[in-house]
Amino acid sequence: MTISKTVRNGLLVAAGLLAFTAIAPAQEQEVTIQMTSTWPPGIDLIQADQHFVEIVNSLGEGSIQIQFFPGESLIPSTQVFDAVRSGSIQASADWPGYWAGTDTAFSLIGSFPMFFGVADYILWIQSWGGAALFDEVYGKYDMKYLPYSLISTESGLRGNTPIASLEDLAGKRVRMSGRPQGAILAEFGASQIMLPGSEVYQSLERGVVDAAEFSMPSTDLGMGFQEVTKHQMSPGWHQPGSMSGVMINQAVWDGLSDKQKKILETAAAATMTWSLAHYEKASVEAVKKFAEAGTTVHKLSDEDMAKLQSLSNKLLVDEACANPLFAKVALSQLEYLDDYSQWRDMQGEFSLGRNLSEFPDIEAVRGCAE
Repeated sequence: MTISKTVRNGLLVAAGLLAFTAIAPAQEQEVTIQMTSTWPPGIDLIQADQHFVEIVNSLGEGSIQIQFFPGESLIPSTQVFDAVRSGSIQASADWPGYWAGTDTAFSLIGSFPMFFGVADYILWIQSWGGAALFDEVYGKYDMKYLPYSLISTESGLRGNTPIASLEDLAGKRVRMSGRPQGAILAEFGASQIMLPGSEVYQSLERGVVDAAEFSMPSTDLGMGFQEVTKHQMSPGWHQPGSMSGVMINQAVWDGLSDKQKKILETAAAATMTWSLAHYEKASVEAVKKFAEAGTTVHKLSDEDMAKLQSLSNKLLVDEACANPLFAKVALSQLEYLDDYSQWRDMQGEFSLGRNLSEFPDIEAVRGCAE
């Protein structure tokens, strides 16, 4: 039988279409991830979680979406780590330092006293291997981690009696998070009291604690601390910089496509820079409102800060010798600091921002700008 040229061409075209169909990837199905947080709506730290979710849901339309539940709406905030690890919830925002009781390495990637500031976290994560160590620490517990919420130095202790020096801590009951932070308090005769954010205001009001910290000025203002405290100890040596993000059940992460993973990673990177600028602006405004409310700020002396640095250094070395994973993270962070030190020293006071030693006439400039 002879096949006509027209029929033969048609068969070739059809065969080509079938071959293309066979090798074309199956259409990606949209994935929905349920995510909660350690932060309830009344604490402004949740804003970074919400920003991350908004970016994912905008970029991921048709590919990946996040269904977000504020802290305490599904499970208690203290249980989110175990819930994500077991898979009973797919993802949760957190602060790594809360899990230092499970593994002390979490304290280094969350915040360690007298150690990393915000610039250090960004540089270490992006260019000195920090991102892989976040994954290694959380990976030990079957989770993937995306850091995205960055805040600078916390407010410091707030109370109704002056704490102007480390000696003033003696005999005080202090609400403060973190294992190494508690060890330092003990060195000066203070007792660490662990309380969730929801109980700090009433504990200060009723005298259950003598002093307390929670987070940056904007967070403290939103929690009403200006109503129940009149004094503040500065700076916030206990958390000079803090890193938070989202932990994702490893099986959930492994089941995502490369595109879906890239959307989550892109949203995390964008949220990191947004969170720093957003919270710094909010804290500038909050500091002014605390001053208007009559808060007196007591700044620790250089001598006290040196004592804190020595204690922090000893705690870091001691824990490194007790926990190999802590030691691995600490070594990476110390090598970064050492590697960066020469250039940072050369920058002097211009290194990543400064207050001017002499301020130009801002009113003159304002007049020219109008």
